[in-house]
Amino acid sequence: MNEAYINSFGPEELVLLNREDAKDTKEEVEEVEEVGCVSHHLEVTQRVFRLTHLTTDIEEFMKIFISTGEVSGDLQGALLIAALKRHAVAAGLELEITGLGGHRMAEAGATILGDTSGIGSMGIIESVPYIWPTIKVQQKAKQYLKNFPPDAVVLIDYLTPNLGIGSYIRRCLPDLPVVWYIAPQEWVWSISPRNTDLIVNVCDKLLAIFPEEACYFREKGAEVSWVGHPLVDRMQSAPSREVARKTLGIVPEQVSIALIPASRHQELKYLMPVIFEAAQIIQAKLPEVHFWIPLANQAFRSKIAQAIENYGLRATLLENQTLEILAAADLALTKSGTVNLELALLDVPQVVAYRVSPITAIIARHVLKFSIPFMSPPNLVQMKPIVPELLQDDATAENIVNHALELLQNADRRQQMKAGYREMRESLGDVGVCDRAAAEIMKNVKLNRAN
Repeated sequence: MNEAYINSFGPEELVLLNREDAKDTKEEVEEVEEVGCVSHHLEVTQRVFRLTHLTTDIEEFMKIFISTGEVSGDLQGALLIAALKRHAVAAGLELEITGLGGHRMAEAGATILGDTSGIGSMGIIESVPYIWPTIKVQQKAKQYLKNFPPDAVVLIDYLTPNLGIGSYIRRCLPDLPVVWYIAPQEWVWSISPRNTDLIVNVCDKLLAIFPEEACYFREKGAEVSWVGHPLVDRMQSAPSREVARKTLGIVPEQVSIALIPASRHQELKYLMPVIFEAAQIIQAKLPEVHFWIPLANQAFRSKIAQAIENYGLRATLLENQTLEILAAADLALTKSGTVNLELALLDVPQVVAYRVSPITAIIARHVLKFSIPFMSPPNLVQMKPIVPELLQDDATAENIVNHALELLQNADRRQQMKAGYREMRESLGDVGVCDRAAAEIMKNVKLNRAN
């Protein structure tokens, strides 16, 4: 829309522009003309025609800004963009999406102001290298929002950067609606109520993906809708075990183990070595085993490939075939994260491990008195131990191997885990999660326009 064109209107015309019944106003003017006031209203009539056309243009065009980070946020953003586009087409809207994210969001149709898929960490010391990159992308986002205010802003997870952007909107663009989709996990491990209060104050609407998340933020005063978990939608396109193994060329007698060591840089240092050491021990015990590694970030390729060589693993590293690798696996040795839910929804047994730097661990335990009930999403959903979690000092190669061999060799243990998966699945909502989230976002935009 041309700003100069809007600014050329007089006060009475701007009043008309903000009225939803501009078309009715045009008809009223035409009625006045019919009773003999043509000359007086001719110019106004022409203006109203222009205003009616402009109002229609406004109603048929929508701009949404999405802010997220890390590999998982980029995935969730891409799924949401696809749903928003479906809703826009159904409503006859032209939709423009701009934001912070990664290549998946770009492929889904967003214009990316800054690639944040590699900007993220877990821990205190680990976050230091990302302070300046985070500030830079925040500044870029704030400048864009100031110069080109969208119809709505959607924040996806990504606590610290999105709190910065959300707080800026509340200070400088208070009428801009903010929807927080997939809230940061303050409901699990909040050290201070401050972040929770900020999240509630920043967003007009919070779209929760876990039932416990919805309850927590609703009790804290947020306007909440539980939409379910978007991976329920993503898994609809996942291949079956048989199709996946055929695609990857896996013979029936091969024991296939997926290794998911890293989606963050810090995990290459603190977690990948222990997972690969465990894989090395398993390989010595099971000659028929082969490891499959989905590449989460192209920047990690050389380090992972070198580690495969250093540990002498029979392993295949593949890009853009994550679902095939997960679906084909007999077992997964994995970091904690979104991938745990993907494995659970595919019925693949898993052993979850996680490590941060020793300094972060000491500060968290002894200074911040930090403790959590669980870390992996499957356990968080049900608040009980569905999958084994080996955290920090417990994340040793020996412990990983013991749990892995038990799951490979004990059918009862596998069935117990799969029963937990089925129970968990009932708490994730029905298919159509992304469409429900998109509908809520569209509804918020319409309400804001009406007001």
